[in-house]
Amino acid sequence: MTHIVVLGSTNMDLVAYVEKAPQRGETVTGREFRTIPGGKGANQAVAAARAGATVSMIGAVGNDAFGTRLRTGLEHSGVNTDHLRTVEGPSGTAHIVVDDEGGNSIVVIPGANGTVDHLVPGDEGLIASADALLLQLEIPMAAVLAGARTARAHGVRTVLTPAPARPLPPELLSGVDLLVPNEHEAAALTGVPDPFAAADALLAQVPEVVVTLGPAGCLYVTRGAEPLAVPAPRVTAVDSTGAGDTFVGALAVALAEERPVREALTWAAAAAALSVQREGASASMPYRSEIEARYTA
Repeated sequence: MTHIVVLGSTNMDLVAYVEKAPQRGETVTGREFRTIPGGKGANQAVAAARAGATVSMIGAVGNDAFGTRLRTGLEHSGVNTDHLRTVEGPSGTAHIVVDDEGGNSIVVIPGANGTVDHLVPGDEGLIASADALLLQLEIPMAAVLAGARTARAHGVRTVLTPAPARPLPPELLSGVDLLVPNEHEAAALTGVPDPFAAADALLAQVPEVVVTLGPAGCLYVTRGAEPLAVPAPRVTAVDSTGAGDTFVGALAVALAEERPVREALTWAAAAAALSVQREGASASMPYRSEIEARYTA
């Protein structure tokens, strides 16, 4: 079975559901509040595990009630947490407002994730054993760099989600095989608003790029080939939180299984489409059987 390692964040999502998100200085009344395990790293781990991979998580939670629930949630989805550290202090949190159109705005408080600034004994061997390493930017850059270096040294495919968007060190880019920004992150990284032009600009720095385009699907570019645009299934979105992480987790599984690129992208888009029809991040992520039932080549 495919083995995927995720080095990244775990957060408790504190989600308020409202008709319309408040403007600056405005107070609105919400209709519901929920606490849902999340964090881009944990989300991608859950997505990959539900999509059929063996998944191990490297990261940290606090020694609080959220930390216990975050660890349990990962384990319940089949993610191995032997390398998920427990540290003194609070777990990470994400404060999320979701409107009735399924859009969201998010404030992340790193908490325990801020302590993940290096690899500890055993992490390198775990990464070396993987078919793919998934990285994001919700933990300190030093750990992201260490993970990418380790993966490159052992010939492990590295997939980076550059979120939250920030300047990417050349050393990191040299260790990335596949970069998966959304269209806003691609624009922030390149200064180019058009996703096709932004993808081309990013391709000068990494071998492969997928720019996700929300309801419009995704764009894949690689050196020496024509761009490939893959549409997303038409669905009514309830909550888009975690859709990008669902896409990345499912895509990593499909590529590790050596599916053709178009098939892998279409399969991942089907997984993301299923997730936006449900509330929550990790709670919304589909299982392999659901993806296969929704997937159409």
